[in-house]
Amino acid sequence: MTTTNDVRPLLASVIRPSGGVWSRVLTSRQAWVGATMLLTLALWALVGPALHPWDATYVDLAAFGQGPSTRHWFGTNDIGQDVYAQVLVGLRKSLLVGLVAAPVATGLAAVVGAVAGLAGGWVDRALMAAVDLMLVIPAFYLLVLCSPVLARAGWPALALAIAALMWMVMARVVRGQTRSLRERGFVRAACFSGAPLWWVAVRHVWPNLASLLVADVTVGVGTAVLMEATMSYFGIGVRVPDVSLGTLLAAGGPAAATRPWLFFFPALALVVAVCAVSLVGDAVRDAIDAGGARG
Repeated sequence: MTTTNDVRPLLASVIRPSGGVWSRVLTSRQAWVGATMLLTLALWALVGPALHPWDATYVDLAAFGQGPSTRHWFGTNDIGQDVYAQVLVGLRKSLLVGLVAAPVATGLAAVVGAVAGLAGGWVDRALMAAVDLMLVIPAFYLLVLCSPVLARAGWPALALAIAALMWMVMARVVRGQTRSLRERGFVRAACFSGAPLWWVAVRHVWPNLASLLVADVTVGVGTAVLMEATMSYFGIGVRVPDVSLGTLLAAGGPAAATRPWLFFFPALALVVAVCAVSLVGDAVRDAIDAGGARG
């Protein structure tokens, strides 16, 4: 049976602060820029509403459809609600959906891929058949069918629904990497000693795939935010009176030519949020690619 000393070199190659993937990420200007942008947006979305004098639902009867001013920084909508406050609430909701959906999707992919790769045989074939079936089902139409349930359940159900449609490709990647690791001596020794699959996955497979999984989470956050915005824009995600960036874009789209602030500021927040997450994800992915090239 493998001991703790056998695992420590593997964990060190993943989490060692000097050298390896994480040292390349921490020295990447792209990662720092993206992380700073993302942290600033998150703090803005969390703290901003408390510092702003206007509530997202409050109606200013003296300011219907007014442009940006010192009173309303991003202007007001057609019924006098403050656009700045609504953008903050919408950004917070979209980021919450992304930060819930991406880790859940990656976690599901890690479990399914590791089980398929370690078990092999009919278990592998059954799980990969299910993955292939999920890949050919049109995600948008499936979400349309589930939209009445999602509307009643709220944004947590929406985040889980998005996660359920994001994990399949990474599950195949994890399965392939697990099959490769299964041939390594330390994994074979653990399997021959009678260790359960979950123990082998936790002690040997997932630590070796940590960098890959973190990269998938960071990229997945941006994807989930875009999916939520798209779904809400078409009325099958977050719905009025609840607010997200997608609902704000849907409300401001028809008036984009005459009252551009209704569309511009939510769109800008969405673009900056997705770009920030993408910068971090690309930095992690570049660090992994650089490590693979050196290896």
